[in-house]
Amino acid sequence: MLQQFGFTQYESQVYQSLITVDQPLDATSIVKRSKVPRSKVYEVLHRMIEKGIILETTIEKKRLYTALPIDSMVEKLKADFEMNVQQLRNTKVKETPVDDRVWTLKDDQSIQAFMKDLLENAETSIFLSGWADDIAKYLPIVEGKYRSGIPVNIHVIGEIKSAIPTISTLVPDIEHETLERSRILIVDNMEMLFAGIEDEKWQAIRTQSRPLVKFFTEFFYHDVALTEITEKYRDTVMRDKDIREVLLKLRY
Repeated sequence: MLQQFGFTQYESQVYQSLITVDQPLDATSIVKRSKVPRSKVYEVLHRMIEKGIILETTIEKKRLYTALPIDSMVEKLKADFEMNVQQLRNTKVKETPVDDRVWTLKDDQSIQAFMKDLLENAETSIFLSGWADDIAKYLPIVEGKYRSGIPVNIHVIGEIKSAIPTISTLVPDIEHETLERSRILIVDNMEMLFAGIEDEKWQAIRTQSRPLVKFFTEFFYHDVALTEITEKYRDTVMRDKDIREVLLKLRY
């Protein structure tokens, strides 16, 4: 029950044994209900008392224990989380030189969080490419940067609504649905992140390597050029089977 919040298995078992009964329990009863070894139960109870997640009392020389109510526990977990987040935010980060190594990053939530962080810290320019439902997640940040005077260029597959004028939009044909999703983010012409799906899972690379940043910036313009050509000459290129097949093989 509580392991996903950083508590031990024994702590979780003791809490569950207490919260699922409507009366206080002594240590012997807790051992029976929780299956925590008798040799460990007092140590576990002491830790939980110190953490404020169980209450104790002594009646006729007998110690009894009860659990912090679920609603109170939820509030405590939220408060602890917010305090830990604030401590993390207050951690002093050392300034580092340009890092031209290529770093890999897995897990979609981590990739999205890293992209938001890059966008929020952008100071001179933003290049952003991806599918419409992906781009929409970052629009509030990007539009805020645009309003502050930072040049923003977006290439999007699918339509989005935005006041940013420098958006290149590719409205996909049915054939485009087979294209694998990807994201490109380049900030301040000095740091880039490229994310794609491999084995049905998002993976990304991030670097400040100048050659790679330049390559992916050119790759961004390559996508924009292909989109503009395809849109302007759609009737011509889509009627030509060979040209259409080549275009649909290219990664937008």
